[in-house]
Amino acid sequence: MPILDKSNAKDVERYETFMRNSPFRSITQDPNWAHVKDDWGNEQVYVERDGEIVAAMSLLIRKVPGGFSLLYAPRGPICDLHDQKLVEELIQEAEVLVKKHKAFALKMDPEQLYTDELDKLYRDAGYMVRNEGAGKEDLIQPRYNMIVKLTDEDEDSLMLKFRSRTRSKIRSSARKGVEVSYSRSDEYLKKFFEIHEEMSVRNQISIRSYDYFVKMREAFDDLRIYIAKHEDDYLAGAVTINYNGKLYYLYAGSSNTKRNLNPSYLMNYEMMKWGLEIGAEQYDLGGVFVLDSEQDGLYNFKNSFCQVDGVTEFIGEIDKVYKPFIYNMFVKVVPKIQKLKKKLQKK
Repeated sequence: MPILDKSNAKDVERYETFMRNSPFRSITQDPNWAHVKDDWGNEQVYVERDGEIVAAMSLLIRKVPGGFSLLYAPRGPICDLHDQKLVEELIQEAEVLVKKHKAFALKMDPEQLYTDELDKLYRDAGYMVRNEGAGKEDLIQPRYNMIVKLTDEDEDSLMLKFRSRTRSKIRSSARKGVEVSYSRSDEYLKKFFEIHEEMSVRNQISIRSYDYFVKMREAFDDLRIYIAKHEDDYLAGAVTINYNGKLYYLYAGSSNTKRNLNPSYLMNYEMMKWGLEIGAEQYDLGGVFVLDSEQDGLYNFKNSFCQVDGVTEFIGEIDKVYKPFIYNMFVKVVPKIQKLKKKLQKK
């Protein structure tokens, strides 16, 4: 049966093994991500050939008014997107879930690189593809990620990948006594969250609840909470996960104290050094929506580590639409309402 039977321990183990060892793996496609996103429903579907899984997709399910739902494969499917026949087969296996959950669309946004050929392949096949020209409000996740490749690097060669000013900030931060440590303890998690909250107030952005990070820690054994400290002051914190050789810098924050010591620069370097120690292939600083260092401070910070590797551009969102009217409401009307709400909240 192509729908994963979560009561069958052997099938679950086989599915997890495939998802975690695929070259197309992504942390948000891991079955344990459903524990973090437990306010969504979840299902898992796969294709097998000669008794071996060759493609899979973990789906989050969000109900919408009218009894319909969106099936969402965050950073999925897990297979080569260029093999469209295989992707079609996987989507066909999910048809039973489309009917079960009255899905108006199946949304995919895999960690696979944008090319004109791949874009055309899915547009010509009738999918709704959203990438170039799509704004921050139009996409669930950014198309542009800042990824530092770690394979065959050491501490010295890694440093040379950074902007020269970034190297200076890292060395200066360490020289002035900033110390970086990590743990999975409640103490570290609470301290990280305090810093994260302080950052959110300063930047006027919303953040996840404390319980969200507790669930993330429960879901992933290879999660670390990093804290940067100077004397008795806590300056920065971050949550990062090693997902079988892919390191994800997922959430972070800095306090309002001693910002001139550049703790976040040193902290990121220390997390990348963890990647070198374990032989990880990459360190993903996460996404950005604007590729302009003068307009976007987040891009400027992340890009400073990627002077050699540059920006990684993913294909974007690829939607299989089942009910066009409801889909158009979801992608056109709802975002406009959300934008209006944000404007009113600022007044």
